[in-house]
Amino acid sequence: MFDIVLASTQKKIQTVFEKISIKFDHRLSEPILYAVSGGKCIRAFLVSESARIYGVSEYQALRVGAAVEAIHAYSLIHDDLPCMDNDNFRRGKPTVHIKWDESVAVLIGDALQSLSFEILSEDKTSSDPSVRLALISSLSKAIGAKGMVYGQFLDMEAERQETLLDIDAVKELQNRKTGALIEWAALTGPLMAGVDNTPLKKYAQLLGLAFQIQDDILDVEGEIKMVGKRLRKDYLAGKATFVSCLGLSGAKKKAESLINQAVAELDTFDTSSDNLKALAQFVISREV
Repeated sequence: MFDIVLASTQKKIQTVFEKISIKFDHRLSEPILYAVSGGKCIRAFLVSESARIYGVSEYQALRVGAAVEAIHAYSLIHDDLPCMDNDNFRRGKPTVHIKWDESVAVLIGDALQSLSFEILSEDKTSSDPSVRLALISSLSKAIGAKGMVYGQFLDMEAERQETLLDIDAVKELQNRKTGALIEWAALTGPLMAGVDNTPLKKYAQLLGLAFQIQDDILDVEGEIKMVGKRLRKDYLAGKATFVSCLGLSGAKKKAESLINQAVAELDTFDTSSDNLKALAQFVISREV
C-alpha cells in the first residue's frame, strides 16, 4: 500500500520536472530528466507530507519537492564522478558521466543545483517573499560547507586516512552528508506554514540516520539488480560504516531502534502523520 503512495509522489514530481524542462535546450533537458528519474523521491515525499499536515497547498509542496530532488540528483551526479566515488551505475542505469561524459555530468549537476534555487525563488512556490527567502537560506545551509558538502568532504578525507573513523565520527559524517537534506525536506511544511515543529525535526534526524544505516546494510547484503548501484564498494575501499562499527546485526538493531524513536516523535500529531510513520518503516525494510 505504501509503495502506491510513494509512487504517486514520484509521478507528480516527474511531471513537474517535465514541465520545467520544456524551456531548456533539449541537449540539457534530456540529461536533466535522465538524472532526476528513477529515484524513490523520499525527500520530496517528506516535503509533500509535512506540507499536507500544515495545510500547505499540494502545488506549492510539489514545487519544493522538485527543488529538493534537483539538489539530491545533483549531489549523486557529482558523487558518482571518477574524482569522487567513481561509480558507473546508479538507479539501475548508467551514471550521467557514463551515459554522456564527465563535462556534461559536472554541468548538469551545476544546472540542477541552480534550478533548485530558481524554483524556490519564484512566487509560484510561495506568495510570501519571507517564506521563499527562508526556504533558500535554510537549503543553502543544509547543503553547503556545514551540511551535505561538508559531509562529502569528510567522507573523502576518511578514505585517505590510515585509521578508520569511530562510530561518533561516522554519525557526524552521515548526519551532514545524508541527514541534513532529509531534515530540511521534513521541515519545509512547517516553514511554509510559518510555524515551528520540534517533533518533526527530531523525527527527521532519526529518520536520516536510520536511512544511512540501511544503505550501509544494503551495501553488504543487497542485490545489485534490486539496489540499482554498485555494491560492496565501502568494504573494498576500507571505509568505516555503521556495519563495520556495529556489525551487521548491531546495525540492524540500531536502525530499528532509531525508527521506533522517530515514529514515537509523531505521536503528538493525529492520523495526519500516518504516511510519515509508514515512510519510517519503509526506510529500514527497503531493498533499494
